[in-house]
Amino acid sequence: MAQQERAVRTRRAVLEAAAAVFAERGYAAATIAEILGRAGVTKGALYFHFDSKADLARGVLQEQLRTGYHLPRELKLQEWVDAGMTLARRLPREPLLLAGVRLSADLQGRDAPDSAWPAWGRLTSCVLAEAKQRGEVLPHVVPEETAQVFLGAWIGVQFVSQAVAGWSDLDDRTSALYDHILPAIAAPAVLFRLDTAPDLGTRVIAEAQHRSAALACVPG
Repeated sequence: MAQQERAVRTRRAVLEAAAAVFAERGYAAATIAEILGRAGVTKGALYFHFDSKADLARGVLQEQLRTGYHLPRELKLQEWVDAGMTLARRLPREPLLLAGVRLSADLQGRDAPDSAWPAWGRLTSCVLAEAKQRGEVLPHVVPEETAQVFLGAWIGVQFVSQAVAGWSDLDDRTSALYDHILPAIAAPAVLFRLDTAPDLGTRVIAEAQHRSAALACVPG
């Protein structure tokens, strides 16, 4: 058990170090040597978990997709907004998420990993499809098409926020994006119930952490 825990910690340390390097330098300029130095592990330990730089980048992208704060809501559209706003809040503060953005947009390097964008698009499409089945979305909406339109706009919002404000206004820009997209797709009776405030991500994260702490205190 102790050996397994050590392996989990080592893998996490490598992923976090790789994420920091990828976020700062991009895929092509990142080196295994710098990742090793930041992680404080041996080359053998790194290659035990990842067999190449490309495999390591894929690991970072997969970890990005696994991390999140999901709270069930009465409205599926609210869950979708929650997801986007928490991501906007976390992205400037978490190297794993920043690395995902950089890797997804980095087209240099012959063995560069696949983008995370298709996975985010599929996730949005699935949520919108369920929302449509529940009557939350207008009949003319095609979930897959809307997901791709939103994804393109969301990627643009990230890059503009980074270039103009160093990510500091990402909450506000993401809130504005939802405010422009939702009236075109949400049923009127649902639209006025949706919370898209710029501080939503902060509140959702706090709520999820509070629930997690409360569950941890419940005797098993």
